[in-house]
Amino acid sequence: RSGRGLSLTPLNEDNARFCLLAGLILLYLLCGAAIFSALEHPSELRARIIWKQQLDNFTRRHRVNLGALHTLLRQYEEANGAGIRVDALRPRWDFSGAFYFVGTVVSTIGFGMTTPATIAGKIFLIFYGLVGCASTILFFNLFLERIITMLAYIMRWCHERRLRCGGVGVMSSGKEAREEEDSLEGWKPSVYYVMLILGLASVVIACSASTLYSSMENWSYVDSLYFCFVAFSTIGFGDLVSSQREQYESQGAYRLGNCLFILMGVCCIYSLFNVISIIIKQILNWILGKLVCSGQHQLCSCSTRRAEVHMDRRLSGEMISVNEFMVSNKVSLALLQKQLSETAHQGPRQSHGHQNGFSGGVGALAIMNNRLQETSVDR
Repeated sequence: RSGRGLSLTPLNEDNARFCLLAGLILLYLLCGAAIFSALEHPSELRARIIWKQQLDNFTRRHRVNLGALHTLLRQYEEANGAGIRVDALRPRWDFSGAFYFVGTVVSTIGFGMTTPATIAGKIFLIFYGLVGCASTILFFNLFLERIITMLAYIMRWCHERRLRCGGVGVMSSGKEAREEEDSLEGWKPSVYYVMLILGLASVVIACSASTLYSSMENWSYVDSLYFCFVAFSTIGFGDLVSSQREQYESQGAYRLGNCLFILMGVCCIYSLFNVISIIIKQILNWILGKLVCSGQHQLCSCSTRRAEVHMDRRLSGEMISVNEFMVSNKVSLALLQKQLSETAHQGPRQSHGHQNGFSGGVGALAIMNNRLQETSVDR
């Protein structure tokens, strides 16, 4: 963009967008805190009152010293942290339990129902998680590449079928035949269709898993859906954790199904989050454009025309290039190294090419931002 007047340079625009995103996230957190406080705080107060009444009734009925009872409860809390429960549960640190634990570590779910109690275990976890989490993030990025590629093939096939059914695919010349046989690189599926398909896939996986969990864990269906989102999004509160009882019917099949559902769910939700982030970026671009437009009336018409062009492009069903998409992850590390080198030797990197607001990302950001063309102005 032009550097005249109040117009933003690419670097200042990136900083403004970053600050805008930080402010919106802070506002989002404040709104979420207010809503959750209104929903959950009354229940917490009632639970405190009920617990105090139960404690008083127990000490009077059994003539137990309240201080001694508090000491026992603190000791139980310590034992609970080591995996001891009132009801019989599966062993925490046999091989299968330890395998479940490392799975929650490298996937960053971290339910919290099992934690290392020894100093050696805690130190080992730091180094084990460092490599494991990084490797899993790479796996998620590679999965993201492949799921987009698969969706591109499927959507291209549907697109060709629609053209043939509409009579558009009738070839009358060699030129049309060559165009009909063009590779997948020339056809790019819309980010909105990709988001819809990933959303539907996530819903199907979550509903199927919830049916399994509600029958095997005796949870309500709503609790099962809640657990699926918490687990698949790697939030991992730990209030509900699957496959923890000592015995199940068809135990081997259930534990295998549990692992597969969590793996598929985490991959789909990770991909969906990255696609949704593209939509959020477009909203930030729109808000920033409005702010610049309101503060700079002489460039308002020009900015409006650019925004309209970009909106037309986003609504026109622009597509991704799968060939370029597959190359993205291979060059992301080189991009990062190049950016670090330029920053160290030449100061902050200046962008001279087209700006889409989040260009030059690394990892999943680079995959989604540079290959989903709704966010690119370099056509």
